[in-house]
Amino acid sequence: MSEPTDIDNDEEEFAESTLIQAIENQIESDNPPAAKATFNKLTLVGYEREDILNMMAHVLAVEIDAILEEDRAFNTEWYEAALRALPELPPEKQ
Repeated sequence: MSEPTDIDNDEEEFAESTLIQAIENQIESDNPPAAKATFNKLTLVGYEREDILNMMAHVLAVEIDAILEEDRAFNTEWYEAALRALPELPPEKQ
């Protein structure tokens, strides 16, 4: 009965890699500007690339969850503020 766990892990890995790819695209395209600025700031203070991407992907995941839960558009203002607040992670919704 390990199949459901395998499927859940595969889905989680896919979601994580998709979020990280989205963050890498934002950094590369400098859109939003807060993505590249945050990446550079965290790099300068000594965070590893993988840790930075994971933190940024977490912020994106929180916003995506809120979009789905609240049936609303992407809140760029909140997203950029949350990125700039890193390494402090935004609270997860209860």
